[in-house]
Amino acid sequence: MPTSPPPGRWTDVARATGLIGADGAVAQTIFAEMTALAARTGAINLGQGFPDVDGPAFIREAAKDAIDAGRNQYSPGDGVPELRNAIAEHQRRRYGLDVDPDAEVLVTTGATEALAASILALAGPGDEVITLEPFYDSHAAGIALAGATHVPVPLTPDDFRLDAAALRAAAGPRTRLIVLNTPHNPTGTVLTRAELEQVAAVAREVDAVVLTDEVYEHLTFDDAVHVPIATLPGMAGRTLTVSSSGKTFSLTGWKVGWVHGPAELVTAVRTVKQFLTYTSGAPFQPAIARALADEDAPRALASSLAARRDLLCEGLTAAGLDVVVPQGTYFVVADGTRLLERYGLPDGHELCRRLPDLAGVVGVPVSAFCRPGSTTADALASRVRFTFVKREDVLRDAVDRLHRLAR
Repeated sequence: MPTSPPPGRWTDVARATGLIGADGAVAQTIFAEMTALAARTGAINLGQGFPDVDGPAFIREAAKDAIDAGRNQYSPGDGVPELRNAIAEHQRRRYGLDVDPDAEVLVTTGATEALAASILALAGPGDEVITLEPFYDSHAAGIALAGATHVPVPLTPDDFRLDAAALRAAAGPRTRLIVLNTPHNPTGTVLTRAELEQVAAVAREVDAVVLTDEVYEHLTFDDAVHVPIATLPGMAGRTLTVSSSGKTFSLTGWKVGWVHGPAELVTAVRTVKQFLTYTSGAPFQPAIARALADEDAPRALASSLAARRDLLCEGLTAAGLDVVVPQGTYFVVADGTRLLERYGLPDGHELCRRLPDLAGVVGVPVSAFCRPGSTTADALASRVRFTFVKREDVLRDAVDRLHRLAR
């Protein structure tokens, strides 16, 4: 038996996601590290973005009904017909998109599989894939698995908006995909129609496909409006749209996601996806079909999250951190510069390691969402991401603990 894993594409993934250190050792993800730290110290885990309550009862009951009805074997590889129809109807009802449920919709094992299968299907060695930076780590991992070149475009560091000039400069003849994420994790930015029009113009100029991660599409706050880039003129034919039930309905463990777009692109994604999981979540799929027909469930969650966002932002500000109030998602980014200076700490990563002792709370450094050693990672070295998708009583406890930092 080999004493260590042989060289292979796994090392590219580890490097792309910052899991190989300067000494060559492979580390655990930042999320695993901070979750373990919270468990070991008894700190409140505001680092990992998963709800601490289950989704609506009617959806869970629908899954139980499906189990009792015997829907427990392989479902069709494309997804059960009622879910594909519900996804198409959802896109028509909310966004005016005309989607063929039979040829243009593919159900996946969460949005992560939809993203990975799309990148693997459409990009390879010699191709370039643009993402925004900071980026969700699975975007970088998928690009590394495909053997393509990752070309990050930094959001503006003060307010996390699109830098259209940087995007245009990054795109070229080798650009195969532009990967978007809006509403954006980790920053909470919701790209405006004007920003999306700039992305669309670049995609058309270089003949790139846009792969858009819209898992937080229902979770926007205040006057922010989610605009799918596929709704812009000429973009439906070059866009793959990814979303998921996990974030919308607080059912992250069910792993029911989907991708839709032009039939020829979905066919390419399906070709890859069928050799990953083939299919999953048989009794969950009809339950999510029912959920997508209900307009009130995601609205109720968004309203509740907005109040919890405000509670955490006020607590972080009182504790001496500067926040950029998010327009969507589960997350808020806070600048810990004043705390770094007070406690003599070098960066946000070390601040996160010390927060359990200092305040009994855990966050995640934003630099973990950037290329290791990049200028963006340096520019955001003092920033920490916290989640507010926790019960109000948990957040109030966290805010009380954070007040220790203000003393």
